[in-house]
Amino acid sequence: MTTRWTYAFVDRPAPRFAQACDFWVSVTGSRLSEFRGERREFVTLLPPGGADACVKAQAVASGPGGAHLDFCVDDVRKFAKAARALGAHMVADQGTLVVLRSPAGQLFCADPWRGQSVRPPVIHGSRLDQVCLDVPPSLYEAEVAFWAALLPDWDSLRGSLPEFHVLKPPPGLPVRILLQRLDEERPASAHPDLACADIEATRAEHERLGAEFVAEGRNWTVMRDPAGGIYCLTGRDPETGGLPSGS
Repeated sequence: MTTRWTYAFVDRPAPRFAQACDFWVSVTGSRLSEFRGERREFVTLLPPGGADACVKAQAVASGPGGAHLDFCVDDVRKFAKAARALGAHMVADQGTLVVLRSPAGQLFCADPWRGQSVRPPVIHGSRLDQVCLDVPPSLYEAEVAFWAALLPDWDSLRGSLPEFHVLKPPPGLPVRILLQRLDEERPASAHPDLACADIEATRAEHERLGAEFVAEGRNWTVMRDPAGGIYCLTGRDPETGGLPSGS
């Protein structure tokens, strides 16, 4: 099953959705599409220069939100069938769009490929290019196996630390997957990551736009956006997504 395009969805609580949209438009250098859905809960962040979008946002009615992935494929039914055979669960079948949940509980969607092919540019030295799936220890190995089997044309690689595993898409696809093994048993969640040429400079700009510092790791900084959602600034090359040599 070939994945033709990928989207990162930034999911935020409905009462603070406008704040989230303003922030993510600023940091990605994009503009908003028309809002869609019965409650105007969906919007696409349209990149500059005629590139194809790869980031969308969704207002969620309950919970803190997070992130999820959309996979654009030639055959939605075939993709969904393959996912279910590997242990995913069907959440909703909306005809051209199928919503599923991975074995660890991560939501993801399959929808038709519509010819997207031009990746958005790096903006202000950073690029939103990754969704990190945070998985409890008891489910981690099975979750890694699930995603590697569902996406056989992606490179399945050990991360820079034992608790990380990377799924790198074929060239040209804009969003990759990082699986992170949590330190404790709690429900799975997900958050967006940005690759940054200069984490400190990006952090300063994001704080100017209303984000807050949360914590610092070996090669990443955890932030909270103005809508309360967690995301990370990572010290990866915004063009390639890779870590600097020696990291």
